[in-house]
Amino acid sequence: MQFQIVMFAIVAAVLLFMLYNVLGKRVGRQPQEDARLPQAAPAVGAAAALTPSLDAATAAAVAGLKARDPAFDPARFLEGARQAYETIVRGYASGDREALRPLLTPSVMTSFEAGIAAREARGEREQAEFLHPPRADLELATVKDDRAVAKVRFLAEMRSIVTPAEGEAVTDERRTAELWTFERALGAADPNWALARVEPASA
Repeated sequence: MQFQIVMFAIVAAVLLFMLYNVLGKRVGRQPQEDARLPQAAPAVGAAAALTPSLDAATAAAVAGLKARDPAFDPARFLEGARQAYETIVRGYASGDREALRPLLTPSVMTSFEAGIAAREARGEREQAEFLHPPRADLELATVKDDRAVAKVRFLAEMRSIVTPAEGEAVTDERRTAELWTFERALGAADPNWALARVEPASA
């Protein structure tokens, strides 16, 4: 049992190092730059579709995913990924396990729970705020065995407020750049994607 606790602590430390050091990485590029934001397509009737601008390699990968999963829509996926990103960052900061659970793979959830428990043991409280809506770019969409895999590059401006057990709250504002990998089982009854990996990204 003690060995398992130590191993969970090591896994949590590695994942949280990636997450929080990536979230803490200051980068120069603005999240609201419009280089690859979803662009509105011409209106058809009364509605207009949103399609993200993709490079040739990513577009080819998306086509391969759509061959296995015709319902995959890059624009709709990116909007859902952006909402998941905000929910996960805020949920981890506030220790909201119920909000996190459906959005994370079991291994990531285990690591997040370990980090939350460690913070609670220290008596710390944390709050995360987004200064602007985060920017999300689709970097990869493919199929591995029976799983759909999509990697999203997020740029964001954030404010974190950490209140220790004793003392004054500390506020920090920063720009962040990170790659999040989402996965879901093809053909499963649950259509939702789950966060499987966090890694640094260039600005």
